[in-house]
Amino acid sequence: MTHPVVRAIRDAVEGAGDPQRAVAQQAYMKSAMPYRGISSPELRALLRPVFADPTLRPTDRGDWEAAVRELWDGATHREERYATIALSGHRTYRPWQDAETLPLYRHLVVSGAWWDLVDEVAARRVGPILLADPVRVAPVVRAWATDHDLWLRRTAVLSQLTFRDRTDTELLRACIEPNLADTSFWLRKAIGWALRQYARTDPEWVRATVQEYGERLSPLSRREALKHL
Repeated sequence: MTHPVVRAIRDAVEGAGDPQRAVAQQAYMKSAMPYRGISSPELRALLRPVFADPTLRPTDRGDWEAAVRELWDGATHREERYATIALSGHRTYRPWQDAETLPLYRHLVVSGAWWDLVDEVAARRVGPILLADPVRVAPVVRAWATDHDLWLRRTAVLSQLTFRDRTDTELLRACIEPNLADTSFWLRKAIGWALRQYARTDPEWVRATVQEYGERLSPLSRREALKHL
């Protein structure tokens, strides 16, 4: 039986969107999954009454995780994936944003396997959990940094993207260094992005780190890291 919140979200997006925009969105994102042509503001507006309805809310952590997985795994259009990420992070379910939720987010990252989905999960879902409980979560992030899955490694690199002066530079290095030799654009871009963001807080640390890495740091990562320095 379909979870009520999943059914409500599917009903909300089914008749919405612009078919011409959908074609352009799918082409831009190089997505095998089609779009409905719903803009981000439009999607937020469609989801707002669904999330506000108490009769649709999952009743406990297990029910919530099941609803998230059902909506994600059964998605026929990419907006349903975006809606899943919104559902996962809604303030109603904040008490369940902890280390026990990491397997769920791991599933979203590995099966999502594209930057528009992965980056939001990395910075806005995994990141806050890491910040709240570094003792339990940092070892998981370190393990992801050396996983065979490219997108888990990208998630590890980007997990502290919003931390600023709360960045654990030892952990950042532990996520970057195993990936310095990786030739993937997505890893190289992520490394540069993570360093560039932290440069807003500690530019000297970033300059020194870039210098230390030398030729081990790809030209792309170096350009990104030093972009505003």
